[in-house]
Amino acid sequence: MGVRQWIGSWPVYRQFTGDDPLGRGAAAKSAGSERLKARVSTADQVVKSICPYCAVGCGQNVYVKDKKVVQIEGDPDSPVSRGRLCPKGSASLQLTTGSAREQYVLYRRPHGTEWERLDLGTAMDMIADRVIAARRHGWQWNVEGENGDARVRRTLGFAHLGGATLDNEENYLIKKLFTALGAVQIENQARI
Repeated sequence: MGVRQWIGSWPVYRQFTGDDPLGRGAAAKSAGSERLKARVSTADQVVKSICPYCAVGCGQNVYVKDKKVVQIEGDPDSPVSRGRLCPKGSASLQLTTGSAREQYVLYRRPHGTEWERLDLGTAMDMIADRVIAARRHGWQWNVEGENGDARVRRTLGFAHLGGATLDNEENYLIKKLFTALGAVQIENQARI
């Protein structure tokens, strides 16, 4: 390669001598960047979605190939976020494909040191049994107060702490369910 050809391969030289004075197009390309393909270029379809991390509701484009999520990016058509995502939203691909994502129910017995895998049906039965036992053991019909007994119909035997990935509708239903079960300690991570 001659000196003239070598200098001609420099992006800065191409920027000042070519049709790309701002260096945002052909001047910035190299042989290596010519071979690169965007992860989204191989997607079979793009599904519009909403980021699950908080109550803002930023729009997301979810790129799917062979029924698997390959990339998640901000939706430029979203009036809420206009294509932008915060660091948590940008990392939401890990919710579906991350190697650290648990895909099984794990349970550690009381005083145990190891986690064991349970099937979902067994775990749901254990939760139901414990809710019933907590209600039976800790149910309060009345509480003595300054003005006599006050009817409370509650239990302090269990509580609920919701996560930031729950939307308004899910939080509404959870609040109704736990109130009907008699719980009074119902909170959400977003308020803590």
